[in-house]
Amino acid sequence: MTGQSHTGNRIAKALSRSGVASRREAERMIREGRITINGQKINNPAINVTDHDHVSVDGQPMRNPEPSRLWLYYKPVGLVTSEKDEKGRPTVFENLPESLPRVVSVGRLDINSEGLLLLTNDGGLKRRLELPTTGWLRKYRVRINGTPKDTDLEPLRCGRTVNNEQFRPMQIAIDKQQRANAWLTIGLREGKNREIRRAMESLDFKVNRLIRISFGPFQLKQLKPGDVEEIRSRVLHDQLGSTAIGKHRN
Repeated sequence: MTGQSHTGNRIAKALSRSGVASRREAERMIREGRITINGQKINNPAINVTDHDHVSVDGQPMRNPEPSRLWLYYKPVGLVTSEKDEKGRPTVFENLPESLPRVVSVGRLDINSEGLLLLTNDGGLKRRLELPTTGWLRKYRVRINGTPKDTDLEPLRCGRTVNNEQFRPMQIAIDKQQRANAWLTIGLREGKNREIRRAMESLDFKVNRLIRISFGPFQLKQLKPGDVEEIRSRVLHDQLGSTAIGKHRN
């Protein structure tokens, strides 16, 4: 069987990129004996397949990989960016329109944050956009409690260590003071878990609202919480280049 060679992709990966299921679900389907390669039932997810192999799912031929697609989504406050949550909290993926295919998120926003979240059907594209070497600027509108002076924020512009973790320099501008709160615009090129909140807490400022407004060239624009908008394929190619996208690779 060519699928047992060292070329090609793992069968679970091939099933995932064709839109059958996530890799974890595909591995479960393999163990249940629902997948055949070239007419032979398999139970080992470590097998590789190539374009020359014939893969069937529950007796039906596996679909060809779908074209890469990308969506803008306004994540509301109160949703977890994961497929399932061990605490039973509502998730992003439970609240997406039923018309969307199976998608994954590019990065995350914590449960108390809102704004732009990129969604894609292409796991390879997801990983490419998440790489620190991509270097895309991510901008946030951030409301903090307090009356900061510009000099107060200078440590974050220079890079700061918080609890032995190094944060890269941030772009920060004070937009306006609104009674007891101040609105800032903050730009990051690599977002770590709750980075803005932790960085502000290190300066004794508490974040009480955080909205991501852009991720590289993609903008939140006029989207409202819960809205989803697909990026047109021409725009996707213009922004990412034909070498970065193509057939749905997971």
